[in-house]
Amino acid sequence: MRKIYHLSTCSTCARIIKELNEGEGFEMQDIKTDRITEEQLEAMAEKTGSYEALFSRRAMKFRGMGLHEKTLGEKDYKRLILEEYTFLKRPVIWIDGDLFVGNSKKVVAAAKDKLNN
Repeated sequence: MRKIYHLSTCSTCARIIKELNEGEGFEMQDIKTDRITEEQLEAMAEKTGSYEALFSRRAMKFRGMGLHEKTLGEKDYKRLILEEYTFLKRPVIWIDGDLFVGNSKKVVAAAKDKLNN
């Protein structure tokens, strides 16, 4: 399976998709208009080992909701990602059974390597 979970209004996601052959050969899911399902999120968490690994603390609502002052657990991360799409660290890229989460240079380079090999 080759799929990218992204936000169409995110310039960083757009740049990374462009680097990945313009997204050619990928199923694209805009998480704002096509919400992530619990099953999709569970599959991602199974691959990464936690919901926390999929959670973005950079989301504007993180501080706005006072979450930076709370101790969150796995159930909280799961619930928050399902309730608010901006809490999913993005993009999330599936390439033939491997999962790449986020936009760090290291993650993007690993996804490109996997795609080209």
